[in-house]
Amino acid sequence: MKIVDVREMSVPLVPSGANAVVSFDSHTVSFVALISDQRRNGKPVMGVAFNSIGRFAQSGILRERMIPRLLATPPDRLLADSGIGLDPAKVLEAIMAGEKPGGHGDRATAAAAIEMAVWDLNARLRDEPAAMTLARAAGHARHATSVSVYAAGGYYPAGDGKADLQDELARYRDQGFTHFKIKIGGLPLAEDLHRVQQAVDFAGDGACIAVDANGRFDLDHALAYARALTPLQLRWFEEPADPLDYALNATVCDTYSGSVATGENLFSLADVRNLLSFGGLRAERDVLQMDPGLSYGITEYLRMIAAVEAAGFGRNQCIPHGGHLINLQVVAGLGLGGCEAYPSVFQPVGGFGDSTEIRDGQVHVGDAPGFGLEQKASLRPIIEQLVS
Repeated sequence: MKIVDVREMSVPLVPSGANAVVSFDSHTVSFVALISDQRRNGKPVMGVAFNSIGRFAQSGILRERMIPRLLATPPDRLLADSGIGLDPAKVLEAIMAGEKPGGHGDRATAAAAIEMAVWDLNARLRDEPAAMTLARAAGHARHATSVSVYAAGGYYPAGDGKADLQDELARYRDQGFTHFKIKIGGLPLAEDLHRVQQAVDFAGDGACIAVDANGRFDLDHALAYARALTPLQLRWFEEPADPLDYALNATVCDTYSGSVATGENLFSLADVRNLLSFGGLRAERDVLQMDPGLSYGITEYLRMIAAVEAAGFGRNQCIPHGGHLINLQVVAGLGLGGCEAYPSVFQPVGGFGDSTEIRDGQVHVGDAPGFGLEQKASLRPIIEQLVS
């Protein structure tokens, strides 16, 4: 088999307010479609993916560098040894030809869109969910049919807008969620603590609430928040500082008795190794949130998981950032600790399929082929436009 065409499209996200660092009003996402020469029911089999959220589309890198390299590679050099589909690692190697080490930011997200489309294609060739394809690649006998999930929200409204945090959490609870994450760092400490206390009061237990500073704090502010949050016994305190400031992260871990979560803004195996070596993370309690859609795709993510396990952490401590259908399949296929969801932000990609069942904090994975993106009605027009 071979790839006969590769298509890319930048899709704007619906404005979603702001965290403590940036507004998401202008954010975009790259969608990629790999069109193969294989056919099912008279139509070509395609793989479709996007490069997660929280960054921007990478049309220039994709169109000018990576897609031409992929199309120029002899098809037989990309085939899987099994004879079914493509080898994602070989595709990643092809699209990274000529790239120097380092500089993992935007390039990592561009590569991820293509690499993950390979997994979607391979799963569709077998007419199975991507979770099953991933489980097989990881040497697992089967994939999980349901996984733990939490609702991420609690953003700061744009401008002078006001939002009732407990009303928002109530909507998530009505959808089947039992655990929630909200933003901190965008208001003075006392006001932020009031919001966190509101969330804890709503959930009835601090262990049901996580907070996310999005790398906002310097050392003094990080430690001030750590001291103030400790009595609440939250699920975790996420990204208290710049994701590459391992020394500051280690100081927080040494001071804060609760769980610290980080990793979503680390885009390579080398970054993760540095975090594990110098970030002070505690194997018995902290959470790793690397996102394959921001870090070269699932091939690199599997390498990260191997490094995490070698450092004494369990897969149950890996809960990827992302909150969308692709990472739901990743979590289920690789046996990870849980999944994020964005039920009301980062549309059209945030959240799961329209008929996806969430009950008592567990999400049913479903059996749609590939990543099942067509199960979300808001994504169907995008896919149709991409492949028409």
